[in-house]
Amino acid sequence: MSTYKNLIGKDVNFLTTDPDNDAAEGQIWYNSTDGVFKDLIISEAWSAGGPLTTARLDLAGAGTQTAGLAFGGSTPSLTANTEEYNGSGWANGGALNTARNRLAGAGTQTAGLAFGGQTPPITGATEEYDGSTWTANPSGLNTARSYLAGCGTQTAGLAFGGATASPFPSNLSNSTEEYGGSAWTAGGNLGTARYVLAGGGTQTAGLAFAGQTSTARTAGTEEYDGSAWTAGGNLSSAKRQLAGSGTQNAGLAFGGETSTIANSVTTEEYDGTVWSSGADMATGRRVLAGAGTQPASIAFGGLITAVSSLTEEYNKSVNVITGAAWSSGGNLNTARRYISGCGTQTATVAFGGFKPGAGNETELYNGSTWSEVNNLGTAAYSKGAAGTQTAALAFGGSPAVCESWDGTNWTSSPAMNNGQRNFGSCGIQTAALAFGGRPEPSVSAKTEEWNGTAWSEQNDLNTAVRNNMGSGTQTAGLNSGGYNDGAGALSAVTEEYNGTSWTASPGSMNTARMASATNTGGLQTAALIYGGTPSATAATELYDGTSWITQASMATARGQTGGGGTSTSAIVYGGAPPPSGGTNATEEFTAGTSALNIKTITTS
Repeated sequence: MSTYKNLIGKDVNFLTTDPDNDAAEGQIWYNSTDGVFKDLIISEAWSAGGPLTTARLDLAGAGTQTAGLAFGGSTPSLTANTEEYNGSGWANGGALNTARNRLAGAGTQTAGLAFGGQTPPITGATEEYDGSTWTANPSGLNTARSYLAGCGTQTAGLAFGGATASPFPSNLSNSTEEYGGSAWTAGGNLGTARYVLAGGGTQTAGLAFAGQTSTARTAGTEEYDGSAWTAGGNLSSAKRQLAGSGTQNAGLAFGGETSTIANSVTTEEYDGTVWSSGADMATGRRVLAGAGTQPASIAFGGLITAVSSLTEEYNKSVNVITGAAWSSGGNLNTARRYISGCGTQTATVAFGGFKPGAGNETELYNGSTWSEVNNLGTAAYSKGAAGTQTAALAFGGSPAVCESWDGTNWTSSPAMNNGQRNFGSCGIQTAALAFGGRPEPSVSAKTEEWNGTAWSEQNDLNTAVRNNMGSGTQTAGLNSGGYNDGAGALSAVTEEYNGTSWTASPGSMNTARMASATNTGGLQTAALIYGGTPSATAATELYDGTSWITQASMATARGQTGGGGTSTSAIVYGGAPPPSGGTNATEEFTAGTSALNIKTITTS
């Protein structure tokens, strides 16, 4: 009789705590603390990633799950926009030279390849990406086409299938072309001409699957060996307008449209011979794009009932991945906008606001419910905020008075020198920072520091803005966005404060906005911006000290909110719309997590 040791080669370990790494995959151990047997197993699942900055369909993708590339597509207008994915969210990259949709891509985030598509007309235009800029290659595809597929690298790309003219599907192509880094040359033709197909692999080991033939959707798969295509295993169902990733021996097919389902959630894995079912996507869609490998892919964009920015990550590993998300918290007792506050997700103080008319209400949040406490001495809105739930400072606003909070009562303090409102703020009760804003009738670049006793003027922001947002500390502050009256436009500019002067950051927000929270919480190198106006947005972005990356969107689009916490555990409350007096809704942000998929072994 075989024993566990004979089969696996190891004894069953007796442990007081579970392993903390993947070395235990497939092993069984006895946890003496819990009194049970456990093991670590591989799981397959899709989880939420940060949304695209520009919702679109008929786009192309390249790269990996932690270094992805999205480019082109329709919003529904044609776009040249390029975005880069870092494993959690997207940031804007350099634009294509030719805006187009229905194109294909290959390569990596720093060496990408875009080819074909429709401008209109249908084009063979080819461009190369170096991580910041696209360069057009005068030698385009020999056969201009749209709705094609591609794979490979920037110097060894493969283009196959597609449509050469409308109407579709009467002008389909079986042509294959190979890219050597400077020009396209003819390769072996596909066995079946098709368009709106998907692909994966390399120039010498390519994979083509699904799509639409001249008569029907197909489940057919073909494999390329560098010169000719041969038939592979069929998908479980015929579909078109799907996306794919991976290699010839480890491919992934997801989304698309079957004859009966407009937006499929189905995922299938290819082992080089047959396709097998994988975990379903959370949201079905078609004309999307993908990138990555079979065990680690991303799906982005596409069409649900409207053009989508949705991103999902596919992981086949011993870790359970949970995407970042906003969830509902307890409602404020008094709905309002232009509310201010500070603290953490589980210990916040919120004060003032517009309901309509200035309010003096103060409320405390304990992580689940708000409770009313002693009011501000002076009703006001659009105030700056700094500190914690038990030691806060409320300053400026309309009217521009300063008050200190000790956890129970408000006490009057000296007012700011410039009497701003609608400005950014950060810091603690004894070391606060205020910057920008609007002392009527003009917009301001003024910066002031509070030392616990008095306010003093410091070096100005480089650009005067109002309704801007603040994060960080008095010696490491961050100014984000706002409204630039001089330019007459919303700002995406970011500036960093070192305790003496402001310096423009190389990273600008992906979504220009104003009137999120005056103090959004977080640090200069790890800040979170959420919501904003004038067109209420739910967009959320994370600043890492260099660039802004998209994160999960709020459930309720709004601006003029209060907020706080950290970049991984934030809170937002109040704001508008709806209605004009504001909302009482609260949402809590939790960053994505990864945990080992440890299971308890039972006899049932």
